[in-house]
Amino acid sequence: MSEEPTRPSPQWQPPQAPQEPPTRVYQPPPQGPAPQNPPPPAWQAQGAQSPPPPAWQAQAPQDSPPAWQGQSPQDSPPWQGPGAYGSGQGSPAPLRRRRRRRWPWITLIVIILVLVAADRGALVITENAMASQFQSSIGLSGKPHVSIPGIPFLTQLAARDFNTVNVSATNETTGEGALDIASLTATAHGMHIRGLNSAEIDQFTATALITFTALANAGGIPQGITLSQDGPNKITATVNIGPISDSATAQVTQTGPNKVTIKVIDAGGIPTEVLGSLMDFSITIPKLPDGVMIQSISITQRGLMITASGSHVNVSQNS
Repeated sequence: MSEEPTRPSPQWQPPQAPQEPPTRVYQPPPQGPAPQNPPPPAWQAQGAQSPPPPAWQAQAPQDSPPAWQGQSPQDSPPWQGPGAYGSGQGSPAPLRRRRRRRWPWITLIVIILVLVAADRGALVITENAMASQFQSSIGLSGKPHVSIPGIPFLTQLAARDFNTVNVSATNETTGEGALDIASLTATAHGMHIRGLNSAEIDQFTATALITFTALANAGGIPQGITLSQDGPNKITATVNIGPISDSATAQVTQTGPNKVTIKVIDAGGIPTEVLGSLMDFSITIPKLPDGVMIQSISITQRGLMITASGSHVNVSQNS
């Protein structure tokens, strides 16, 4: 076996002290003559009042157009040149917001006036047609006045249903004996048009006033006899004929669907030949529509008041 060579053992060395940095010795600046002022710039030496413009101003004078104006033949900036957005070349034009067209107030007012005129015109025509229908149905000598409340009217006309119809007449003549009617009022609630000349009424009420003078003329009472009220169903007949000056009492009763009878129940000593037809006579009231009946008769200060009503009344112009 070969022997390994022996390595010499390191010798111990004492530590060395750290070296200190070299010290710098302050040296005052050399004292010599004082420095002179720096020389003036060249533009002052040449006698110029202000400094020359910078180099970038010298290269691009203020009066010259921008670079983009020089490059574009139409003197437009790059964003407005060919192919730019909105130029019509290479891209669609921007959409403009459409403004809503507002109608002026005068147009709106004209439309409202036209609608109101059409509504009122249709109302007048319908009222006139209904007046003719009531005249034929009741048998009046003249056309009554008809009013249909409610606004708008065209909605009722389109449905052919009328909520309320008011009928009125004054100084009309009707009946077989040419009975004079001082006033007539009627109200139809729920009137439904069924055809050209017919209608159905849900509820119908009417009142008619016959004056005492009209009663005397209808009964053929002799001249010199005056009628007046004597209770709810009685009439006082005051006689002033020749030497006779007295009064009699007559009873008023309903004796038929459309007939009223007046009969003397107390002559008071007046001869019957003087009273004439006042002793017992009847009058026929206006012809009532189908379904309408007399509900009451009464004597007022003005004359005989008749009230009639009915439900589901049929009104026809040819009836």
